[in-house]
Amino acid sequence: MEASRQSLAERPRIALGADHTGFQAKENMKIHLQSSGYVVSDEGTSSEESVDYPDFAISVARRVQQGQYDLGMLVCGTGIGMAMAANKIGGVRAAVAHDALTARMSREHNDANVLAMGARVLNGYQIIEVAESFLSAQFAGGRHRRRVEKISELDQEPKHKE
Repeated sequence: MEASRQSLAERPRIALGADHTGFQAKENMKIHLQSSGYVVSDEGTSSEESVDYPDFAISVARRVQQGQYDLGMLVCGTGIGMAMAANKIGGVRAAVAHDALTARMSREHNDANVLAMGARVLNGYQIIEVAESFLSAQFAGGRHRRRVEKISELDQEPKHKE
């Protein structure tokens, strides 16, 4: 079902986060999502002053992990660092997407619950397009479910220190 056709009750709650490079893109995305009827939590940053991206990735990832929000969206320079940090939080499946296809496939095949994008890679219009593609997609289940379950099992493995 397209995001624009979803009833307000069906729309996922979204936690947003960005570092200084992604700040303006996050602000624009927040306005777009709120005007489209989404419940949005802005986890920061609140300016273009230099910050450490893991702080915001972890905040968004924990909101998703704890079920306070259904999905997360992150913006930094490339999306890579944010995704790496978010994926350290159990139960989070963060995907970097730089086009609508990879955003959609991350939901349909990988059940991604956090989207990471790059403000140095995508312009403002493209970020909205990628976010909308992510939001309009649903997990396909089927053969993809067992693959995602194998990934989820890794969250249960004990962490070893060297």
